[in-house]
Amino acid sequence: MRRKLAAGNWKMNGTQVSLAELAAMQGMSKGNVEPLICPPATLIYAAAGLKTGVTIGAQDCHAGENGAHTGDLSAMMLADAGAAYVITGHSERRQDHGETDGDVLAKTEAAWAAGLKVILCIGESEAQREDGSTLEVLATQLKGSVPEGATGSNLVIAYEPIWAIGTGKVPTVQQITEVHRFLRTEIASRFGDDIAGAMRLLYGGSVKASNAAEIFAVEDVDGALVGGASLKATDFMPIVSALNASPTAQS
Repeated sequence: MRRKLAAGNWKMNGTQVSLAELAAMQGMSKGNVEPLICPPATLIYAAAGLKTGVTIGAQDCHAGENGAHTGDLSAMMLADAGAAYVITGHSERRQDHGETDGDVLAKTEAAWAAGLKVILCIGESEAQREDGSTLEVLATQLKGSVPEGATGSNLVIAYEPIWAIGTGKVPTVQQITEVHRFLRTEIASRFGDDIAGAMRLLYGGSVKASNAAEIFAVEDVDGALVGGASLKATDFMPIVSALNASPTAQS
């Protein structure tokens, strides 16, 4: 049975005082749900040292192991600081930094080489959703971003429709169901049924306590990648609880 994953992405938010929110999440790691927080890189070492039971991840990495890349951090450095996961391919990186599928693939391979698990993000724009090309866009991103060697142990796929991130808009249950079923089928076609069955698929985009249970009831949704609602324990913990209570988490 796939262990559910509730991943929080703090983005460019958080200072030392924010560690109190992470400390307040003590005890969330229970049942069939793994809680994960990806704070800014400045907090990874301190966050990992809190030993709250919440797994700590990073938000990005460089594809190189080391070198003259001022301001960048390698996957090895992040792992050394205490990260267990890293996010690659987030739409904000793709848009704001011009990252291509090839860049995402290279970063994912670098993360694996450093022993990190990867949450790889894909998603369509609002225009692509409206013109009916969502599944085509996602298939292209999967093909170009996911390296050979992907398994349920080293890779998590997060579907984050760009138009739903931070907007309050959420796809319908039918739309989420269609996409996650499609992703599972695409992964099976490339890597086989066993790997597809073991790989966790997350939904991300305006996830909050009020809609979490409905989203987590979708068969192929194995958790969520949560943005703003992960910044405070009082907002994030109900989402984790909803995931723990979901039918597939209890099965």
